[in-house]
Amino acid sequence: MTSRGAGTAFSRKNYRLSTEPEKSKVTGIVNSRLLNDYLHRVFTSADGAQPAAAYRKHLTFQNLQEHLDRLLAEENGFEDSRDPVAEGRLGPSPVVLDHTSGFEGLLLVDDDLLGVIGHSNFGSIRATTCVYKGKWIYEVLISSQGLMQIGWCTLSCRFNQEEGVGDTPDSYAYDGNRVRKWNVTTTNYGKSWAAGDIVSCLIDLDEGTIAFCLNGISLGTAFDNITRGAGMAYFPAISLSFKESVAFNFGSRPLRYPVEGYRPLQDPPVADLVKARKLLGYLKNVIHIGIDVTEGKLVEKDTSAWQLQGEPTVLITLAHIFNYFAPLMCKVYLVEDVLMTFLLSILERGGAVEAHPLIQQLLDLMWLLMEEYEVHECLKQLLMSLLRAYRFSPIIPDLGLQIHYLRLTIAVLKHEKSRKYLLSNVLFDVLRSVVFFYIKSPLRVEEAGLQELIPTTWWPNRFTKEGKESKEVKEESAEERLRRRAYERGCQRLKKRIEVVEGLQVQILKLLLNNKDRGGGEASRYIFLNKFRKFLQENASNRGNLTVLCPPEYMVCFLHRLIAALRFFWDGHKAKTPAALSSEEAYVPPQLFYNGKVDYFDLQRLGGLLSHLKKTLKDDLAAKANVLIDPAELQAVTMDDLDEDEESAMSAAQSQRPSAALAIGGALARPGWLSSPTLGRANRFLSTAAVSLMNPRRPLGTLEKIKVRTLSVEQRTEEDIEGSHGNEGLLLGRPPEEPEQPVTENSLLEVLDGIVMMYNLSVHQQLGKMVGVSDDVNEYAMALKDTEEKISRCPKRRRDIHEELLKSQKVFSEKLNHLSRRLAWINVTIYSKEKMQDIYWLLRVCIRTIEHGDRTGSLFAFMPEFYLSVAMNSYSALKNYFSPVNSMEELPGYEETLMRLAAILAKHFADSRIVGTDIRDSLMQALASYVCYPHSLRAVERIPEEQRISMMRNLLAPYEQRPWAQTNWILVRLWRGCGFGYRYTRLPHLLKTKPEDASLPSLQKPCPSTLLQRHMADLLRGDRDLAPSFLNSVLNQLNWAFSEFIGMIQEIQQAAERLERNFVDSRQLKVCATCFDLSVSLLRVLEMTVTLAPEIFLDWNRPSSELLLRRLAQLLNQVLNRVTAERNLFDRVVNLRLPGLESVDHYPILVAVTGILVRLLVDTDVQGAERATAVLLADPCFQLRSIQYLLGHAEPSALAAAAPAADKRHFSLHTYTDYISAEELAKVDKMLSHLSEESKQAAATTLPTSEEDLCPICYAHPISAIFRPCSHKSCKACINQHLMNNKDCFFCKATITGVDDFTKPPSS
Repeated sequence: MTSRGAGTAFSRKNYRLSTEPEKSKVTGIVNSRLLNDYLHRVFTSADGAQPAAAYRKHLTFQNLQEHLDRLLAEENGFEDSRDPVAEGRLGPSPVVLDHTSGFEGLLLVDDDLLGVIGHSNFGSIRATTCVYKGKWIYEVLISSQGLMQIGWCTLSCRFNQEEGVGDTPDSYAYDGNRVRKWNVTTTNYGKSWAAGDIVSCLIDLDEGTIAFCLNGISLGTAFDNITRGAGMAYFPAISLSFKESVAFNFGSRPLRYPVEGYRPLQDPPVADLVKARKLLGYLKNVIHIGIDVTEGKLVEKDTSAWQLQGEPTVLITLAHIFNYFAPLMCKVYLVEDVLMTFLLSILERGGAVEAHPLIQQLLDLMWLLMEEYEVHECLKQLLMSLLRAYRFSPIIPDLGLQIHYLRLTIAVLKHEKSRKYLLSNVLFDVLRSVVFFYIKSPLRVEEAGLQELIPTTWWPNRFTKEGKESKEVKEESAEERLRRRAYERGCQRLKKRIEVVEGLQVQILKLLLNNKDRGGGEASRYIFLNKFRKFLQENASNRGNLTVLCPPEYMVCFLHRLIAALRFFWDGHKAKTPAALSSEEAYVPPQLFYNGKVDYFDLQRLGGLLSHLKKTLKDDLAAKANVLIDPAELQAVTMDDLDEDEESAMSAAQSQRPSAALAIGGALARPGWLSSPTLGRANRFLSTAAVSLMNPRRPLGTLEKIKVRTLSVEQRTEEDIEGSHGNEGLLLGRPPEEPEQPVTENSLLEVLDGIVMMYNLSVHQQLGKMVGVSDDVNEYAMALKDTEEKISRCPKRRRDIHEELLKSQKVFSEKLNHLSRRLAWINVTIYSKEKMQDIYWLLRVCIRTIEHGDRTGSLFAFMPEFYLSVAMNSYSALKNYFSPVNSMEELPGYEETLMRLAAILAKHFADSRIVGTDIRDSLMQALASYVCYPHSLRAVERIPEEQRISMMRNLLAPYEQRPWAQTNWILVRLWRGCGFGYRYTRLPHLLKTKPEDASLPSLQKPCPSTLLQRHMADLLRGDRDLAPSFLNSVLNQLNWAFSEFIGMIQEIQQAAERLERNFVDSRQLKVCATCFDLSVSLLRVLEMTVTLAPEIFLDWNRPSSELLLRRLAQLLNQVLNRVTAERNLFDRVVNLRLPGLESVDHYPILVAVTGILVRLLVDTDVQGAERATAVLLADPCFQLRSIQYLLGHAEPSALAAAAPAADKRHFSLHTYTDYISAEELAKVDKMLSHLSEESKQAAATTLPTSEEDLCPICYAHPISAIFRPCSHKSCKACINQHLMNNKDCFFCKATITGVDDFTKPPSS
């Protein structure tokens, strides 16, 4: 390579020094003899031998340049004369993916044409270069572990969306997802791969074989005897399914695992390598050799403490070296092979990163002696190589490789100027630096050395019938205890090693969050803040766009490291400013949500869209927070304008290019997360669908013109964030409710806000996903236990069965050994006690933030919804995901936190300031789940009485116009355990089946709340309007739910009776079962109301109680008649036992009805019982037979008919003695005898009524009311029920002004 400094023209930066030798006396350049010795010692020839002093040419700075030129040209002569085209290879020299014609399907390709993401069912792409002779190798960096086939193909191979590399003749592939090799047919081969692995693809065209290696370990020959000969040349190729991503290394970077005898497809830059290594040698010599001016001799120096102390001789020497070295350091191959290796070797001596100041000195030199663009390129390539090396290093027991690369990353980032450049331009823009905070979990535990680290495996094996670990700890055997302790010790050893890596990752973040490095511009923290906000925006706004989203497993690690770094700075600030809050009391002040200083993108606020809130609450903002909204801002854009613009841009884009490409519109300008390990600007979209001849494939058409909201955060400075001289920065507009004391530095508040948003974006779902491994361990442990029991019971004569069982036992044991080690890794990296405390801290931050926001009154509406979501989800994660390893009860202040969260749920589930239906539903579901568990229910009971009563009042609001099913479910849970026969956890007929998940809220043991029941009773008794409106809505919903249920089971029955084979839609069965469950729970709420406040129905001094009692009786009779009729529809559908209708059975609905009847007819005073009996018997639908059915008394006629089917058992409450007490059964007997007696008397005394005197609406009761002013008549029940919803007369539609009693005058 020709140097920039031909002749004596030096680079701009060292020109002055090297061309003014006359200044030597002044500046201290050493005498010519010493200088000559020094330069000869530094610039040795290639063989290292120095000619005798007499024969040496006298060196000065004037002739050093030509001496250097000669030295660098010494061994390069034969390199330049070599044939550049290697034998056996065809194609361009930089080997890349063929993005012009060598692909099939939809693919996203990186800018460097080495990374690719699948964007269709099964896309394929090949390289631009092929080989036909010799031995060749290339590497593939696996970024996602899904379905891919990697290997070689010829030009004649034709692929489509179903068939890829390996599915056609003359194409050969390895697939580590399914652990197979493919060449038209397929057989087992190799090992499974994981994200972060490197696959080497080797082809030997002399022997005709193809082989593969995984992380440098050979998987053996995959194919031999491959087709060779004239016209047969093989291209590297890959087929990959949707979302899968890889990056290729054909030789543009040093191979991670070179194989002797095999050449990379792209030749390394040999001449440049030799030159760079020589120059590096000279650089090392400068560091080793010092000049002792006083003694006039050269001395050996300790390199670790080397410093550039303004010695002009040394500086000019270095300037000459860098003159040649700098341009070479812009090339990725040389940065990785020469510079990175050298820097790593400096750190290899051990000790803290601070103990190696040499790296800082070298970076100073680079900034001093290289052009700015060269330093930028060099640092960018260095960080990329580090990230790639970190991500694609195999896991070894001490995690040494990961630690090695992180230490160098820290050393580079410690250099202030380099750190700021990288932060501003590289870390979030080009690289996906979040990878540095991720610790990948090993899929193959053997290779990660977990067997040595955790030699003894253990798993819980005490299970209840429900399949969960039993709570009663049985005595574990001594052997089991030893195993468990050995396993726990192994886990501790693993934890210590992982903590080292986590500590280094936190150190990186502490450097990025440094706010004291103000030399030359903004402090690092403020650059980081702007980039971090942009990172959050990409992940919040591109939820459907996979190339931009940060994978959730990376987010989890990033979140924990960020919390550690944040709390470090927060508590550091507290130490300096005693008035500030400690991180234990951290929260986000409410003014951040409305003063516009922090961008929340388009995220939903509690009160709706921000533009709407600014209009409706602008007076409140001005009065409370002194924040004025610019009127021009309110008229800026309406949603309609935006929609129109987008539509026109979209239609223009569609006319421009294939519509399939539109799906990735938003991703094109940003680093693709899935593709090449570091670079990832996936902005070449390859599509073989509908390519227009008029139009080249790659132009992006008008996608660049679609409006993208620019972030105001990009322009913010330290003063905008922290504030100064009376400017409050981010905390502008403090409401009067907020204390004046400072919370912490404003910049830390924004980081905290970002952490909460990150949890909401993807961390929570990832925490839930990783629990799967522990579930797998439980399932295999159960299967193993089951197999061992079978082995012990197996008869000795059945050797064949015994052998099969032993085989199964071996498989289960091996799988458990593997899984328990993998689980140890996951428990340390994701579910450890420290991680649990982080999530708990986040929960408390959200609770405090919501409490502070709530105090601001109407301004609470500005809070983003995700704060409430994170409060609910983080509690759910602590309870459900961390529980087997760590118990939530041990967390400090756990009881108080539970109570404060309960208060938030109780207050805000019906808060009028919250408008989003999704968040309201979530709050309702969280409250419903909260009251299912005893400890959280007690927390609800501990909140202030006023809040409890307010919550119950909201639960008793009428059910119309709101999601009432959840409310009803909450009331049912408060009652469960008190109702008639209502102490069951699971229904009697379902006990033999295994529940899907025993931890579901609906499968918890009953834990009624008498305190909340008492509040409910007081409210119903005390508020004359509340009870009728609530009960009416419950009766309306019951009427609807039960009618829907009956309609559906009729359809199901008809479908089942048809002769032709048919299937009932599973969704229909689900809806049917839901309607049944709703009917049962509504009946239970009615039972609860009747029990707690019977006077609502029985005290007829209340205006609507008689009407409510009549409606209740009518509905109860309807339900009884439908469910108890002999050989009826309900019976037949229950006996079909259809999957999906498991919960539909006689027991739950009949005991609920019985509970109401017993309360009305037996457990009440004489007058109440008389009224209830009279109303029940007066209902035309009443049948005594239905009541007899409850106790198994069948009618005589039915008995005679059913004689042949003697084996068919009749329903009877007597058979459920485990569920219904003897006292309860005695009450049912008493009720039956009472009703039998009363119905006989009623039948004897009732006079036949003439048809003319019956109500013309129901034909069940005599006319008893006359309407004013129109004088039409009906019975009281009909008109009262009608007037609840409508004021018009049945007959003439006149508005009814009054209703009078009507008695028929005696006939004359």
